[in-house]
Amino acid sequence: MKTSARNQFAGPVSALRVGAVESEVTLRLGPSLALTATVTNGSAQNLGLAEGRDLLAFVKASSIVLMVDEEGARISARNRFRGQVRQIHHGPVNAEVTLSLPGSHHVLTAVVTDPSVQRLGLAVGQPVTAIFKASSVFLVSTD
Repeated sequence: MKTSARNQFAGPVSALRVGAVESEVTLRLGPSLALTATVTNGSAQNLGLAEGRDLLAFVKASSIVLMVDEEGARISARNRFRGQVRQIHHGPVNAEVTLSLPGSHHVLTAVVTDPSVQRLGLAVGQPVTAIFKASSVFLVSTD
């Protein structure tokens, strides 16, 4: 399977909370790394979601928001991955920022405007938090 989504993760379902319309799914990506997705209950049923089931999770790089100063910040997005800038690829309008996530082999890539990179003062080695909503995650069953 090939996909255009830059951020690809795999892991077992560690928690499943079924609501009236949507289900909240948490995947364990590592000992201290988890990702939360929301899907409709129909999708949850089609995927046969249950705790322990292995899934793939995808997040488009354009769905990632970067934050450099978390102090006092309150954000409704469920997924907050603290990492370190590994690489910045500048373009004429946008930049691709790749983060290494500590304690894992995972990387996360965000596409943000080049002026945002400048405004945030992003540089290789800098700590950054990548944020994305649970509704920005799409899940795939390997079965």
